[in-house]
Formats: sequence, structure tokens, C-alpha cells
Amino acid sequence: MENETIKNVWFKDGRIFMLTDEGKEYSRPLEAFPLLKEASEEERNSFSIVLHGKALRWDSLDEDIHISSFYNTEEPDETNEVACIFRQFPQLNVSEVARSMGINKSLLSKYIYGIKKPSPQRMLQIREALHVLGEQLVAV
Repeated sequence: MENETIKNVWFKDGRIFMLTDEGKEYSRPLEAFPLLKEASEEERNSFSIVLHGKALRWDSLDEDIHISSFYNTEEPDETNEVACIFRQFPQLNVSEVARSMGINKSLLSKYIYGIKKPSPQRMLQIREALHVLGEQLVAV
């Protein structure tokens, strides 16, 4: 694994695929890379293989993905609490909720898609941000 390099990359069925020079194929759901998930097909296909074949770079998205990101075979947990909240309230704006919490939208998206698991403290922060939003709505 350590010596293989990226040979080809493509997108299909909501996933990003990578073929290495050793003939190994890896795949990750686009949820693992929220910027790519939200990007247009043209933006996704506008990448460069950099770092001597060890990484991908999307200049227009300011996104970099190292080959090691494909070695994680764990699929997202779409049943997590954050995902359930955002599924129950699709009108929630991920960018605005993240901004109100003072975190990056990409990080909140990874919590929503189950790519990352929030710590108990972060989960409390998410709940508190949503409670503040609810209080603001009730005041209307």
C-alpha cells in the first residue's frame, strides 16, 4: 500500500473510485468528501494527480485528498444522531448551522454523513446551536 500511486480516478453512483499503479481499485462514498459531493460533474473531473501520485488536487475547490484516504473501508453511518436531525428537518441550512457554531461546513457535513463521529462535547454544541435556532423561530 505504501508504495502504490494513483493511476486513474473516476466518479460513478455517488462514489469516487481510484485505480493504482498496482492494479488495485479503491472506492469511497462522496459523503466522505463533502466538497466533492456538492461539486458539479465538471468541477469533480477537474483534478490533478500530485505529490508523485500520492494525492489528488482540485484547485477550483481548494480540495486535496491523499491516497491513504481511500484505504478506509468503513462506510458512513447514516443512522447517527446528527444525520437523523438533518434528515428530519431538511430545511436546515448546513452552512448557516456550521457558521453559527463556529465550525467548518465540511466538518458538520462529515458528521451529518456519518464519516466522522462528533465527540459528546461537539454533540452538545450541535444541539445547543439548534436549540438557539428553535428559540429564534419561536420568537417570530
